[in-house]
Amino acid sequence: MLILAGGLVGLLAVLALLGLLLGTPQLQPGDLPTIFSGGGARLARIVVTQLRLPRVLLGGLAGMMLALAGVLLQDALRNALAGPELLGVSAGASLVMAIITIFHVPVLLAWYPWLSLVGGIFSGTVVLVSMRRLNDPTRLVLMGVAVGSLLSAAIISIVVFGSQTDVGLLYLFLLGSLANRTWDYVQIVLPWAVVCIPLALLLARPLNLLQLGDDLAEGLGLRVVRIRLLIVILSAALVAAVVAVCGPIGYVALAAPHLARRLLGTPDARQVLPISALIGAVLLLGADLVAKNLLDPIELPVGIWTTLIGGPLLLLMLRRRLGTDQVRQ
Repeated sequence: MLILAGGLVGLLAVLALLGLLLGTPQLQPGDLPTIFSGGGARLARIVVTQLRLPRVLLGGLAGMMLALAGVLLQDALRNALAGPELLGVSAGASLVMAIITIFHVPVLLAWYPWLSLVGGIFSGTVVLVSMRRLNDPTRLVLMGVAVGSLLSAAIISIVVFGSQTDVGLLYLFLLGSLANRTWDYVQIVLPWAVVCIPLALLLARPLNLLQLGDDLAEGLGLRVVRIRLLIVILSAALVAAVVAVCGPIGYVALAAPHLARRLLGTPDARQVLPISALIGAVLLLGADLVAKNLLDPIELPVGIWTTLIGGPLLLLMLRRRLGTDQVRQ
């Protein structure tokens, strides 16, 4: 695990460095010490310190938070397909942000995550209440898609009332983006990250017990209902903070935990949680580099690239699950 963690940290450092150097203007590694000491060209100094650095930090934090939310949901619900996208959490949070954007609701920027959390918990609760068995992955996907479709229809209906400028901003937001994110956005997410990330890591033991089944976990002294509710709320908080400032960036929460388990060769949450967090940060920063530089000067939202990665993974997982079910029958 330590070797894997070290490799991921090194890869994360390389991606962060590339995030600071690539773009317009393009810089050399030797330029950074001069810029951070207050020297160099004024344009380069502003671009690095006020645009690229907060973007890199926000991307790393957002990737970690989404990945941890995925681990929490998958292990707590004992469902490999559980995630904020498939539970409707992202869609519920996005609906709240759409209402704020289109109707110009006078809300402080710092309150965005709290309001997103309300929407995310509500929509996620609707999906879970509709489930007869929480360990039925196919039903989870169907219910999540149904609720997500209803919420998407609600968002489209709200868009009708917006101006052309509002609709353009909302469109970019709903695709998920790290573009033009300044220190103000980092300051919004940072308190949530400081509180929620350690709490998620501390839940490793309860997650391992929940993987054994509710009856056995109860027998070992775990209050299953309470801890599962706490885990779902915590995962919703992790996602809501990211959605509030970056939009609904898809499939990082789904892909990172599975990659971590595959690389580690174990479902032990004590190892999966920190490795997933690092993988999530690597995935999001890597996707953002592609989004920012591949078609330069045109920039596609990072959410498009994460969906291109995560969408095929979801289809592959569903195919394997259906194949396994057919064999059992």
